[in-house]
Amino acid sequence: MNDNRNLILAIVSSVVILVGFEFYSAWRYPDAGQTQSNQTTASDTATPKPSAIAQAPGSIPTPDSAQVSVPSIPGGATPSAAEVQMAGRDILLKKSARVKIETPNLHGSLSLVGGRIDDLTLVKFREELDKTSPEIVLLSPSGAKGAYFADYGWVAEGVTLPGPTTVWSPSTDTLSPDQPVTLSWDNGQGLTFKRTYAIDENYMFSVTQGVVNKSERSVTLHPYGLMSRHGRPEVTGFYILHEGMLGVFDETLKEVDYDEMQETHSVQTATTGGWLGITDKYWLVALVPDQKIPVTTRFTYRNDSGLEKFQADFMGQPLTVQAGTSGEVTSHLFTGAKEVKVLDAYEENLGIARFDLAIDFGWFYFLTKPIFYTMIYINEHVGNFGVSILLLTVLIKLLFFPLANKSYVSMSKMKKLQPEMVKLRERFGDDKTKLNQEMMALYKREKANPASGCLPMLVQIPVFFSLYKVLFVTIEMRHAPFFGWIQDLSAPDPTNVFNLFGLIPWDPGTVLPEPMWIGVWPLFMGITMYLQQKLNPQPADPVQAKVFMFLPILFTFLLARFPAGLVVYWAWNNLLSIIQQKVIMVKMGVK
Repeated sequence: MNDNRNLILAIVSSVVILVGFEFYSAWRYPDAGQTQSNQTTASDTATPKPSAIAQAPGSIPTPDSAQVSVPSIPGGATPSAAEVQMAGRDILLKKSARVKIETPNLHGSLSLVGGRIDDLTLVKFREELDKTSPEIVLLSPSGAKGAYFADYGWVAEGVTLPGPTTVWSPSTDTLSPDQPVTLSWDNGQGLTFKRTYAIDENYMFSVTQGVVNKSERSVTLHPYGLMSRHGRPEVTGFYILHEGMLGVFDETLKEVDYDEMQETHSVQTATTGGWLGITDKYWLVALVPDQKIPVTTRFTYRNDSGLEKFQADFMGQPLTVQAGTSGEVTSHLFTGAKEVKVLDAYEENLGIARFDLAIDFGWFYFLTKPIFYTMIYINEHVGNFGVSILLLTVLIKLLFFPLANKSYVSMSKMKKLQPEMVKLRERFGDDKTKLNQEMMALYKREKANPASGCLPMLVQIPVFFSLYKVLFVTIEMRHAPFFGWIQDLSAPDPTNVFNLFGLIPWDPGTVLPEPMWIGVWPLFMGITMYLQQKLNPQPADPVQAKVFMFLPILFTFLLARFPAGLVVYWAWNNLLSIIQQKVIMVKMGVK
Protein backbone atom coordinates (compact mmCIF):
# COMPACT_ATOMS: atom_id res chain seq x y z
CA MET A 1 0.00 0.00 0.00
CA ASN A 2 2.89 2.34 0.84
CA ASP A 3 4.47 1.56 -2.52
CA ASN A 4 1.20 2.48 -4.27
CA ARG A 5 1.00 5.77 -2.41
CA ASN A 6 4.63 6.55 -3.17
CA LEU A 7 4.00 5.91 -6.86
CA ILE A 8 0.93 8.15 -6.86
CA LEU A 9 2.86 10.82 -4.97
CA ALA A 10 5.71 10.66 -7.48
CA ILE A 11 3.32 11.02 -10.42
CA VAL A 12 1.43 13.92 -8.86
CA SER A 13 4.67 15.64 -7.91
CA SER A 14 5.99 15.30 -11.46
CA VAL A 15 2.82 16.83 -12.90
CA VAL A 16 2.95 19.67 -10.39
CA ILE A 17 6.58 20.40 -11.24
CA LEU A 18 5.92 20.39 -14.99
CA VAL A 19 2.83 22.57 -14.81
CA GLY A 20 4.50 24.84 -12.27
CA PHE A 21 7.48 25.29 -14.56
CA GLU A 22 5.16 26.26 -17.43
CA PHE A 23 3.53 28.93 -15.28
CA TYR A 24 6.86 30.17 -13.95
CA SER A 25 8.26 30.48 -17.48
CA ALA A 26 5.17 32.33 -18.70
CA TRP A 27 5.43 34.77 -15.75
CA ARG A 28 9.20 35.17 -15.61
CA TYR A 29 9.79 35.38 -19.36
CA PRO A 30 6.56 36.75 -20.89
CA ASP A 31 8.22 37.71 -24.17
CA ALA A 32 10.14 34.50 -24.73
CA GLY A 33 9.65 33.09 -28.21
CA GLN A 34 8.40 36.40 -29.58
CA THR A 35 11.64 37.93 -30.82
CA GLN A 36 10.92 40.45 -33.50
CA SER A 37 13.56 42.31 -35.45
CA ASN A 38 13.19 45.93 -36.44
CA GLN A 39 15.24 45.53 -39.59
CA THR A 40 14.17 45.00 -43.18
CA THR A 41 16.01 42.45 -45.28
CA ALA A 42 16.56 41.76 -48.91
CA SER A 43 13.97 39.01 -49.27
CA ASP A 44 10.78 38.12 -47.47
CA THR A 45 10.28 34.56 -48.69
CA ALA A 46 12.66 31.63 -48.83
CA THR A 47 13.91 30.12 -52.07
CA PRO A 48 13.15 26.39 -52.14
CA LYS A 49 15.16 24.06 -54.32
CA PRO A 50 13.45 22.58 -57.37
CA SER A 51 10.82 19.99 -56.62
CA ALA A 52 12.04 16.43 -56.78
CA ILE A 53 8.73 15.53 -58.34
CA ALA A 54 8.27 18.42 -60.71
CA GLN A 55 11.94 18.63 -61.76
CA ALA A 56 11.51 22.37 -62.10
CA PRO A 57 14.33 24.11 -63.99
CA GLY A 58 14.28 27.08 -61.62
CA SER A 59 13.05 27.93 -58.15
CA ILE A 60 10.47 30.05 -56.42
CA PRO A 61 11.64 33.67 -56.66
CA THR A 62 12.71 35.66 -53.62
CA PRO A 63 10.71 38.89 -53.59
CA ASP A 64 12.46 41.96 -52.24
CA SER A 65 10.78 43.55 -49.23
CA ALA A 66 12.09 46.88 -50.46
CA GLN A 67 9.40 46.80 -53.12
CA VAL A 68 6.94 47.82 -50.42
CA SER A 69 6.48 51.56 -50.62
CA VAL A 70 8.08 53.45 -47.75
CA PRO A 71 5.36 54.71 -45.42
CA SER A 72 5.02 58.37 -44.64
CA ILE A 73 6.33 59.67 -41.32
CA PRO A 74 4.72 62.72 -39.73
CA GLY A 75 6.84 65.80 -40.36
CA GLY A 76 8.15 64.59 -43.69
CA ALA A 77 11.21 62.80 -42.23
CA THR A 78 12.67 59.85 -44.12
CA PRO A 79 11.94 56.69 -42.09
CA SER A 80 14.72 54.35 -41.06
CA ALA A 81 14.72 50.65 -41.86
CA ALA A 82 13.50 49.97 -38.33
CA GLU A 83 10.62 52.40 -38.72
CA VAL A 84 9.58 50.75 -41.99
CA GLN A 85 9.57 47.30 -40.38
CA MET A 86 7.48 48.47 -37.45
CA ALA A 87 5.22 50.70 -39.51
CA GLY A 88 1.49 50.41 -39.04
CA ARG A 89 -0.11 48.00 -41.46
CA ASP A 90 -2.72 50.59 -42.40
CA ILE A 91 -0.03 52.92 -43.73
CA LEU A 92 1.51 50.14 -45.82
CA LEU A 93 -1.87 49.05 -47.16
CA LYS A 94 -2.53 52.51 -48.53
CA LYS A 95 0.68 52.50 -50.53
CA SER A 96 -0.46 50.01 -53.19
CA ALA A 97 -3.54 49.60 -55.36
CA ARG A 98 -5.84 46.92 -53.98
CA VAL A 99 -8.91 44.80 -54.60
CA LYS A 100 -11.28 44.88 -51.64
CA ILE A 101 -12.26 41.55 -49.99
CA GLU A 102 -15.74 41.57 -48.47
CA THR A 103 -17.45 38.44 -47.11
CA PRO A 104 -19.67 37.65 -44.08
CA ASN A 105 -16.57 36.36 -42.23
CA LEU A 106 -13.60 38.19 -43.75
CA HIS A 107 -12.58 41.78 -44.38
CA GLY A 108 -9.43 42.78 -46.21
CA SER A 109 -7.81 43.21 -49.59
CA LEU A 110 -5.34 41.71 -52.01
CA SER A 111 -2.50 43.76 -53.42
CA LEU A 112 -2.31 44.41 -57.15
CA VAL A 113 1.45 44.73 -56.70
CA GLY A 114 2.51 41.09 -56.65
CA GLY A 115 -1.06 39.79 -56.48
CA ARG A 116 -0.62 38.75 -52.83
CA ILE A 117 -3.32 38.08 -50.25
CA ASP A 118 -1.76 40.08 -47.43
CA ASP A 119 -4.61 41.86 -45.65
CA LEU A 120 -7.30 39.91 -43.81
CA THR A 121 -9.24 40.41 -40.59
CA LEU A 122 -11.86 38.10 -39.05
CA VAL A 123 -15.30 39.72 -38.85
CA LYS A 124 -16.80 37.57 -36.06
CA PHE A 125 -13.77 37.60 -33.75
CA ARG A 126 -12.45 40.55 -31.78
CA GLU A 127 -9.17 41.22 -30.04
CA GLU A 128 -10.96 41.84 -26.73
CA LEU A 129 -14.27 40.90 -25.15
CA ASP A 130 -15.58 44.38 -25.97
CA LYS A 131 -17.59 44.12 -29.22
CA THR A 132 -16.18 47.47 -30.34
CA SER A 133 -12.56 46.28 -30.12
CA PRO A 134 -10.66 45.69 -33.40
CA GLU A 135 -11.24 42.59 -35.47
CA ILE A 136 -8.61 39.84 -35.22
CA VAL A 137 -5.87 40.61 -37.75
CA LEU A 138 -4.84 37.44 -39.55
CA LEU A 139 -2.73 38.57 -42.52
CA SER A 140 -0.52 41.64 -42.88
CA PRO A 141 1.74 42.90 -45.72
CA SER A 142 5.49 42.47 -45.89
CA GLY A 143 7.23 45.26 -44.03
CA ALA A 144 4.64 45.45 -41.26
CA LYS A 145 5.24 44.08 -37.80
CA GLY A 146 4.18 40.42 -37.82
CA ALA A 147 3.96 40.28 -41.62
CA TYR A 148 1.94 37.26 -42.74
CA PHE A 149 0.83 36.70 -46.33
CA ALA A 150 0.11 34.17 -49.11
CA ASP A 151 1.51 34.29 -52.64
CA TYR A 152 1.28 32.25 -55.83
CA GLY A 153 3.30 32.06 -59.02
CA TRP A 154 5.24 30.06 -61.57
CA VAL A 155 8.77 28.73 -61.97
CA ALA A 156 10.31 28.32 -65.45
CA GLU A 157 13.49 28.94 -67.44
CA GLY A 158 13.75 31.34 -70.34
CA VAL A 159 10.36 32.91 -69.61
CA THR A 160 9.60 36.34 -68.18
CA LEU A 161 7.36 35.55 -65.21
CA PRO A 162 5.21 37.67 -62.91
CA GLY A 163 6.87 38.39 -59.58
CA PRO A 164 6.49 40.39 -56.37
CA THR A 165 6.80 43.73 -58.17
CA THR A 166 4.41 42.86 -61.00
CA VAL A 167 1.41 45.19 -61.24
CA TRP A 168 -1.68 43.16 -62.13
CA SER A 169 -4.84 44.39 -63.83
CA PRO A 170 -8.05 43.37 -62.01
CA SER A 171 -11.39 42.45 -63.56
CA THR A 172 -13.26 44.11 -60.68
CA ASP A 173 -12.48 46.18 -57.61
CA THR A 174 -14.18 43.87 -55.06
CA LEU A 175 -13.84 40.17 -54.28
CA SER A 176 -16.94 38.66 -52.65
CA PRO A 177 -18.65 35.23 -52.50
CA ASP A 178 -20.73 36.04 -55.56
CA GLN A 179 -18.04 37.98 -57.43
CA PRO A 180 -14.59 36.46 -58.13
CA VAL A 181 -11.75 38.61 -59.39
CA THR A 182 -9.31 37.80 -62.20
CA LEU A 183 -5.89 39.45 -62.27
CA SER A 184 -4.13 39.66 -65.64
CA TRP A 185 -0.59 40.47 -66.76
CA ASP A 186 1.03 40.32 -70.20
CA ASN A 187 4.77 39.57 -70.25
CA GLY A 188 5.18 41.15 -73.70
CA GLN A 189 6.46 37.87 -75.15
CA GLY A 190 3.19 36.28 -76.14
CA LEU A 191 2.21 35.00 -72.70
CA THR A 192 -0.70 36.34 -70.68
CA PHE A 193 -0.81 35.23 -67.06
CA LYS A 194 -4.10 35.15 -65.20
CA ARG A 195 -4.84 34.56 -61.55
CA THR A 196 -8.46 34.13 -60.50
CA TYR A 197 -9.42 34.42 -56.85
CA ALA A 198 -12.83 33.21 -55.67
CA ILE A 199 -14.03 32.96 -52.08
CA ASP A 200 -16.94 31.35 -50.26
CA GLU A 201 -18.93 32.73 -47.33
CA ASN A 202 -16.56 31.27 -44.76
CA TYR A 203 -12.75 31.16 -45.05
CA MET A 204 -11.78 29.31 -48.22
CA PHE A 205 -10.20 30.91 -51.29
CA SER A 206 -10.09 29.15 -54.63
CA VAL A 207 -6.98 30.16 -56.60
CA THR A 208 -6.78 29.39 -60.32
CA GLN A 209 -3.51 30.16 -62.05
CA GLY A 210 -3.77 30.30 -65.84
CA VAL A 211 -1.51 30.95 -68.83
CA VAL A 212 -2.62 31.93 -72.35
CA ASN A 213 0.13 31.16 -74.85
CA LYS A 214 -0.01 33.34 -77.98
CA SER A 215 3.65 32.84 -78.78
CA GLU A 216 5.04 30.50 -81.41
CA ARG A 217 6.55 27.96 -79.01
CA SER A 218 5.36 25.80 -76.14
CA VAL A 219 6.29 26.67 -72.58
CA THR A 220 6.59 24.49 -69.48
CA LEU A 221 5.90 26.05 -66.11
CA HIS A 222 5.69 24.80 -62.55
CA PRO A 223 3.01 26.27 -60.28
CA TYR A 224 3.74 27.06 -56.66
CA GLY A 225 1.96 28.48 -53.64
CA LEU A 226 3.50 29.81 -50.47
CA MET A 227 2.68 31.47 -47.19
CA SER A 228 5.26 33.41 -45.20
CA ARG A 229 5.24 34.61 -41.60
CA HIS A 230 7.77 37.14 -40.29
CA GLY A 231 8.62 37.06 -36.61
CA ARG A 232 7.83 34.35 -34.11
CA PRO A 233 4.26 34.80 -32.83
CA GLU A 234 3.18 34.61 -29.22
CA VAL A 235 2.20 31.06 -28.28
CA THR A 236 0.35 29.66 -25.28
CA GLY A 237 3.26 27.38 -24.46
CA PHE A 238 1.19 24.44 -23.17
CA TYR A 239 2.44 20.98 -24.04
CA ILE A 240 -1.07 19.75 -24.83
CA LEU A 241 -1.46 22.22 -27.71
CA HIS A 242 0.55 22.42 -30.94
CA GLU A 243 1.20 25.81 -32.50
CA GLY A 244 3.45 26.20 -35.52
CA MET A 245 3.90 24.37 -38.81
CA LEU A 246 1.61 21.45 -39.57
CA GLY A 247 0.13 19.53 -42.44
CA VAL A 248 -1.33 16.24 -43.61
CA PHE A 249 0.81 14.35 -46.12
CA ASP A 250 -0.45 11.08 -47.60
CA GLU A 251 -3.04 10.84 -44.79
CA THR A 252 -0.41 11.38 -42.07
CA LEU A 253 -0.38 14.40 -39.76
CA LYS A 254 2.98 16.13 -39.31
CA GLU A 255 3.58 18.83 -36.69
CA VAL A 256 6.73 20.94 -36.38
CA ASP A 257 6.85 23.66 -33.75
CA TYR A 258 8.81 26.90 -34.01
CA ASP A 259 11.74 25.66 -31.93
CA GLU A 260 12.09 22.56 -34.12
CA MET A 261 12.07 24.71 -37.25
CA GLN A 262 14.83 26.83 -35.77
CA GLU A 263 16.94 23.67 -35.46
CA THR A 264 16.06 21.85 -38.69
CA HIS A 265 15.58 24.90 -41.01
CA SER A 266 13.83 22.82 -43.67
CA VAL A 267 11.39 19.91 -43.81
CA GLN A 268 10.44 18.60 -47.25
CA THR A 269 7.73 16.04 -48.01
CA ALA A 270 6.27 14.64 -51.24
CA THR A 271 2.56 13.91 -51.15
CA THR A 272 -0.58 13.41 -53.14
CA GLY A 273 -3.49 15.03 -51.36
CA GLY A 274 -3.40 16.78 -48.04
CA TRP A 275 -2.58 20.31 -46.97
CA LEU A 276 0.02 22.37 -45.08
CA GLY A 277 0.19 25.62 -43.19
CA ILE A 278 0.79 27.43 -39.93
CA THR A 279 -1.57 27.17 -36.98
CA ASP A 280 -2.21 29.29 -33.91
CA LYS A 281 -4.40 28.18 -31.04
CA TYR A 282 -7.58 29.38 -32.74
CA TRP A 283 -6.54 30.48 -36.26
CA LEU A 284 -5.17 28.68 -39.31
CA VAL A 285 -3.67 29.65 -42.65
CA ALA A 286 -3.29 26.60 -44.89
CA LEU A 287 -2.36 25.86 -48.48
CA VAL A 288 -4.50 23.15 -50.09
CA PRO A 289 -3.04 21.85 -53.39
CA ASP A 290 -5.08 19.87 -55.89
CA GLN A 291 -5.87 16.67 -53.97
CA LYS A 292 -5.24 14.39 -56.98
CA ILE A 293 -1.91 15.77 -58.21
CA PRO A 294 1.50 14.97 -56.63
CA VAL A 295 3.30 17.95 -55.12
CA THR A 296 6.41 18.59 -53.08
CA THR A 297 5.81 20.52 -49.89
CA ARG A 298 8.24 22.29 -47.57
CA PHE A 299 8.48 24.05 -44.26
CA THR A 300 11.43 26.43 -44.05
CA TYR A 301 13.01 28.74 -41.50
CA ARG A 302 15.45 31.62 -41.93
CA ASN A 303 16.88 34.23 -39.62
CA ASP A 304 17.68 37.39 -41.54
CA SER A 305 19.65 39.68 -39.24
CA GLY A 306 17.44 38.74 -36.29
CA LEU A 307 14.12 38.65 -38.15
CA GLU A 308 12.79 35.09 -38.06
CA LYS A 309 10.90 33.96 -41.16
CA PHE A 310 8.74 30.85 -41.30
CA GLN A 311 7.40 29.62 -44.62
CA ALA A 312 5.19 26.82 -45.93
CA ASP A 313 5.10 26.19 -49.69
CA PHE A 314 4.34 23.60 -52.35
CA MET A 315 5.44 23.10 -55.95
CA GLY A 316 3.24 21.22 -58.37
CA GLN A 317 3.68 19.12 -61.49
CA PRO A 318 4.95 20.81 -64.67
CA LEU A 319 2.30 22.34 -66.91
CA THR A 320 3.12 22.39 -70.63
CA VAL A 321 1.16 24.94 -72.66
CA GLN A 322 1.41 24.52 -76.40
CA ALA A 323 1.52 27.49 -78.77
CA GLY A 324 -1.95 28.88 -79.38
CA THR A 325 -3.47 27.15 -76.33
CA SER A 326 -3.97 27.85 -72.63
CA GLY A 327 -3.62 25.94 -69.37
CA GLU A 328 -4.50 26.37 -65.72
CA VAL A 329 -4.17 24.79 -62.29
CA THR A 330 -6.40 25.28 -59.26
CA SER A 331 -5.69 25.07 -55.55
CA HIS A 332 -7.23 26.44 -52.36
CA LEU A 333 -6.21 28.62 -49.45
CA PHE A 334 -7.82 28.51 -46.01
CA THR A 335 -7.56 31.65 -43.89
CA GLY A 336 -9.70 31.73 -40.80
CA ALA A 337 -10.93 30.36 -37.50
CA LYS A 338 -10.62 26.65 -36.69
CA GLU A 339 -14.32 25.93 -36.33
CA VAL A 340 -14.86 22.18 -36.34
CA LYS A 341 -18.06 22.14 -38.37
CA VAL A 342 -16.54 24.41 -41.00
CA LEU A 343 -13.41 22.26 -41.32
CA ASP A 344 -15.51 19.09 -41.51
CA ALA A 345 -17.61 20.61 -44.29
CA TYR A 346 -14.49 21.44 -46.32
CA GLU A 347 -13.14 17.95 -45.78
CA GLU A 348 -16.36 16.47 -47.15
CA ASN A 349 -17.15 18.93 -49.94
CA LEU A 350 -13.62 19.55 -51.27
CA GLY A 351 -12.16 16.17 -50.40
CA ILE A 352 -9.40 17.68 -48.26
CA ALA A 353 -7.71 14.82 -46.45
CA ARG A 354 -8.17 14.92 -42.65
CA PHE A 355 -8.67 18.67 -42.55
CA ASP A 356 -10.20 18.53 -39.07
CA LEU A 357 -6.77 17.58 -37.69
CA ALA A 358 -5.97 21.29 -37.87
CA ILE A 359 -7.56 21.30 -34.41
CA ASP A 360 -5.24 19.61 -31.93
CA PHE A 361 -7.65 17.01 -30.54
CA GLY A 362 -4.70 14.97 -29.27
CA TRP A 363 -4.11 11.25 -28.78
CA PHE A 364 -7.67 10.55 -27.70
CA TYR A 365 -9.10 11.91 -30.95
CA PHE A 366 -11.72 9.16 -31.06
CA LEU A 367 -13.09 10.47 -27.73
CA THR A 368 -12.33 14.17 -27.99
CA LYS A 369 -14.31 14.89 -31.14
CA PRO A 370 -17.52 13.09 -30.05
CA ILE A 371 -17.32 14.92 -26.72
CA PHE A 372 -16.98 18.21 -28.58
CA TYR A 373 -19.99 17.53 -30.80
CA THR A 374 -22.05 16.54 -27.76
CA MET A 375 -21.16 19.81 -26.06
CA ILE A 376 -22.04 21.81 -29.18
CA TYR A 377 -25.38 19.98 -29.41
CA ILE A 378 -26.19 20.85 -25.80
CA ASN A 379 -25.15 24.46 -26.36
CA GLU A 380 -27.52 24.77 -29.31
CA HIS A 381 -30.40 23.98 -26.94
CA VAL A 382 -29.39 25.81 -23.75
CA GLY A 383 -27.67 28.81 -25.33
CA ASN A 384 -24.89 29.03 -22.74
CA PHE A 385 -21.52 27.41 -23.19
CA GLY A 386 -20.89 27.32 -19.43
CA VAL A 387 -24.17 25.49 -18.81
CA SER A 388 -23.18 23.11 -21.62
CA ILE A 389 -19.99 22.28 -19.71
CA LEU A 390 -22.01 21.54 -16.56
CA LEU A 391 -24.53 19.33 -18.36
CA LEU A 392 -21.86 17.49 -20.34
CA THR A 393 -20.01 16.74 -17.09
CA VAL A 394 -23.24 15.29 -15.67
CA LEU A 395 -23.67 13.09 -18.76
CA ILE A 396 -20.13 11.77 -18.41
CA LYS A 397 -20.67 11.11 -14.71
CA LEU A 398 -23.84 9.16 -15.55
CA LEU A 399 -21.99 7.21 -18.22
CA PHE A 400 -19.34 6.12 -15.72
CA PHE A 401 -21.70 5.86 -12.76
CA PRO A 402 -21.27 2.08 -12.28
CA LEU A 403 -17.48 2.29 -12.46
CA ALA A 404 -17.33 5.31 -10.17
CA ASN A 405 -19.65 3.60 -7.70
CA LYS A 406 -17.35 0.60 -7.59
CA SER A 407 -14.40 2.88 -6.98
CA TYR A 408 -16.11 4.84 -4.20
CA VAL A 409 -17.42 1.67 -2.53
CA SER A 410 -13.86 0.33 -2.45
CA MET A 411 -12.51 3.60 -1.03
CA SER A 412 -15.27 3.64 1.57
CA LYS A 413 -14.37 0.13 2.68
CA MET A 414 -10.75 1.18 2.97
CA LYS A 415 -11.72 4.24 4.97
CA LYS A 416 -13.87 2.08 7.26
CA LEU A 417 -10.92 -0.26 7.82
CA GLN A 418 -8.48 2.55 8.49
CA PRO A 419 -8.66 2.33 12.31
CA GLU A 420 -7.88 -1.40 12.12
CA MET A 421 -4.98 -0.73 9.76
CA VAL A 422 -3.54 1.85 12.16
CA LYS A 423 -3.67 -0.71 14.99
CA LEU A 424 -1.88 -3.28 12.85
CA ARG A 425 0.87 -0.79 12.03
CA GLU A 426 1.31 -0.05 15.72
CA ARG A 427 1.56 -3.78 16.56
CA PHE A 428 3.78 -4.91 13.68
CA GLY A 429 5.47 -1.69 12.58
CA ASP A 430 8.96 -3.19 12.75
CA ASP A 431 8.02 -6.50 11.16
CA LYS A 432 7.10 -5.69 7.55
CA THR A 433 6.45 -9.31 6.58
CA LYS A 434 4.05 -9.92 9.45
CA LEU A 435 2.38 -6.55 8.86
CA ASN A 436 1.71 -7.38 5.22
CA GLN A 437 0.35 -10.81 6.15
CA GLU A 438 -2.05 -9.34 8.71
CA MET A 439 -3.19 -6.60 6.33
CA MET A 440 -3.87 -9.13 3.55
CA ALA A 441 -5.85 -11.23 6.04
CA LEU A 442 -7.84 -8.11 7.01
CA TYR A 443 -8.62 -7.35 3.37
CA LYS A 444 -9.71 -10.92 2.76
CA ARG A 445 -11.86 -11.07 5.89
CA GLU A 446 -13.59 -7.78 5.08
CA LYS A 447 -13.70 -8.44 1.28
CA ALA A 448 -11.84 -5.24 0.52
CA ASN A 449 -9.49 -4.81 -2.47
CA PRO A 450 -7.16 -1.77 -2.35
CA ALA A 451 -6.61 -1.87 -6.12
CA SER A 452 -10.31 -1.96 -7.02
CA GLY A 453 -10.65 1.70 -6.11
CA CYS A 454 -7.97 2.73 -8.60
CA LEU A 455 -8.80 0.67 -11.68
CA PRO A 456 -12.24 2.20 -12.41
CA MET A 457 -10.71 5.67 -12.07
CA LEU A 458 -7.95 4.76 -14.54
CA VAL A 459 -10.58 3.86 -17.14
CA GLN A 460 -12.12 7.32 -16.80
CA ILE A 461 -8.85 9.24 -17.17
CA PRO A 462 -8.85 9.28 -21.03
CA VAL A 463 -12.41 10.64 -21.05
CA PHE A 464 -11.70 13.38 -18.53
CA PHE A 465 -8.51 14.34 -20.32
CA SER A 466 -10.40 14.49 -23.62
CA LEU A 467 -12.98 16.81 -22.09
CA TYR A 468 -10.18 18.96 -20.69
CA LYS A 469 -8.64 19.08 -24.18
CA VAL A 470 -11.93 20.10 -25.79
CA LEU A 471 -12.38 22.97 -23.36
CA PHE A 472 -8.82 24.15 -23.88
CA VAL A 473 -8.36 24.06 -27.67
CA THR A 474 -11.75 24.78 -29.25
CA ILE A 475 -12.55 28.29 -30.40
CA GLU A 476 -16.21 27.96 -29.44
CA MET A 477 -15.28 28.69 -25.82
CA ARG A 478 -13.40 31.90 -26.71
CA HIS A 479 -15.27 34.99 -25.46
CA ALA A 480 -18.22 32.77 -24.49
CA PRO A 481 -19.98 34.06 -21.34
CA PHE A 482 -21.17 32.03 -18.36
CA PHE A 483 -22.96 33.89 -15.54
CA GLY A 484 -22.06 36.81 -13.31
CA TRP A 485 -18.46 37.94 -13.54
CA ILE A 486 -17.41 35.16 -15.94
CA GLN A 487 -17.92 36.76 -19.35
CA ASP A 488 -15.16 34.86 -21.14
CA LEU A 489 -14.76 31.15 -20.46
CA SER A 490 -11.43 31.09 -22.30
CA ALA A 491 -9.89 33.68 -19.95
CA PRO A 492 -8.94 33.29 -16.27
CA ASP A 493 -11.43 34.23 -13.54
CA PRO A 494 -11.07 38.05 -13.34
CA THR A 495 -11.77 38.26 -9.58
CA ASN A 496 -9.07 38.13 -6.91
CA VAL A 497 -9.20 36.94 -3.33
CA PHE A 498 -6.45 39.40 -2.33
CA ASN A 499 -8.75 42.41 -2.79
CA LEU A 500 -11.80 40.52 -1.51
CA PHE A 501 -13.02 39.97 -5.07
CA GLY A 502 -13.18 43.67 -5.85
CA LEU A 503 -14.63 44.93 -2.56
CA ILE A 504 -11.32 46.60 -1.66
CA PRO A 505 -10.21 49.30 -4.14
CA TRP A 506 -6.71 47.91 -4.55
CA ASP A 507 -4.93 46.38 -7.52
CA PRO A 508 -3.05 43.23 -6.37
CA GLY A 509 -0.99 43.40 -9.55
CA THR A 510 1.09 46.18 -7.99
CA VAL A 511 2.46 43.69 -5.45
CA LEU A 512 1.70 40.14 -6.57
CA PRO A 513 2.65 38.58 -9.95
CA GLU A 514 -0.30 37.45 -12.04
CA PRO A 515 0.20 33.69 -11.41
CA MET A 516 -0.51 34.41 -7.72
CA TRP A 517 -3.99 35.85 -8.35
CA ILE A 518 -6.83 33.62 -7.17
CA GLY A 519 -10.44 34.16 -8.25
CA VAL A 520 -13.73 32.85 -6.91
CA TRP A 521 -13.91 29.74 -9.09
CA PRO A 522 -10.29 28.61 -8.49
CA LEU A 523 -10.90 29.06 -4.75
CA PHE A 524 -14.11 27.02 -4.97
CA MET A 525 -12.24 24.36 -6.94
CA GLY A 526 -9.55 24.18 -4.23
CA ILE A 527 -12.18 23.81 -1.51
CA THR A 528 -13.96 20.97 -3.36
CA MET A 529 -10.63 19.24 -3.95
CA TYR A 530 -9.87 19.49 -0.22
CA LEU A 531 -13.29 18.11 0.75
CA GLN A 532 -12.91 15.25 -1.71
CA GLN A 533 -9.56 14.32 -0.19
CA LYS A 534 -11.10 14.31 3.29
CA LEU A 535 -13.55 11.64 2.10
CA ASN A 536 -10.75 9.39 0.84
CA PRO A 537 -8.73 7.02 3.03
CA GLN A 538 -5.90 9.01 4.56
CA PRO A 539 -2.28 7.79 4.30
CA ALA A 540 -0.97 6.17 7.45
CA ASP A 541 2.36 7.93 6.97
CA PRO A 542 1.96 11.42 8.52
CA VAL A 543 4.41 12.95 6.01
CA GLN A 544 2.39 11.62 3.07
CA ALA A 545 -0.81 12.81 4.71
CA LYS A 546 0.55 16.35 5.00
CA VAL A 547 1.74 16.35 1.40
CA PHE A 548 -1.65 15.18 0.13
CA MET A 549 -3.48 17.79 2.18
CA PHE A 550 -1.20 20.48 0.75
CA LEU A 551 -2.04 19.54 -2.85
CA PRO A 552 -5.44 21.37 -2.95
CA ILE A 553 -3.65 24.60 -2.01
CA LEU A 554 -0.99 24.03 -4.65
CA PHE A 555 -3.52 23.20 -7.37
CA THR A 556 -5.58 26.25 -6.46
CA PHE A 557 -2.63 28.46 -7.33
CA LEU A 558 -1.66 26.42 -10.39
CA LEU A 559 -5.16 26.48 -11.90
CA ALA A 560 -5.94 30.07 -10.92
CA ARG A 561 -4.73 31.40 -14.31
CA PHE A 562 -6.26 28.60 -16.36
CA PRO A 563 -9.27 29.45 -18.55
CA ALA A 564 -12.37 29.84 -16.38
CA GLY A 565 -14.20 27.15 -18.36
CA LEU A 566 -11.66 24.54 -17.30
CA VAL A 567 -11.82 25.60 -13.65
CA VAL A 568 -15.64 25.55 -13.73
CA TYR A 569 -15.53 22.02 -15.13
CA TRP A 570 -12.99 20.85 -12.53
CA ALA A 571 -14.88 22.35 -9.57
CA TRP A 572 -18.24 21.01 -10.79
CA ASN A 573 -16.77 17.55 -11.39
CA ASN A 574 -15.30 17.57 -7.86
CA LEU A 575 -18.66 18.58 -6.39
CA LEU A 576 -20.52 15.78 -8.20
CA SER A 577 -17.88 13.27 -7.06
CA ILE A 578 -18.23 14.45 -3.45
CA ILE A 579 -22.01 14.01 -3.53
CA GLN A 580 -21.76 10.54 -5.06
CA GLN A 581 -19.03 9.42 -2.66
CA LYS A 582 -20.83 10.85 0.39
CA VAL A 583 -24.06 9.01 -0.47
CA ILE A 584 -22.16 5.72 -0.74
CA MET A 585 -20.37 6.30 2.56
CA VAL A 586 -23.67 7.00 4.34
CA LYS A 587 -25.16 3.79 2.95
CA MET A 588 -22.14 1.82 4.14
CA GLY A 589 -22.14 3.39 7.58
CA VAL A 590 -18.74 5.02 7.17
CA LYS A 591 -18.16 8.01 9.42
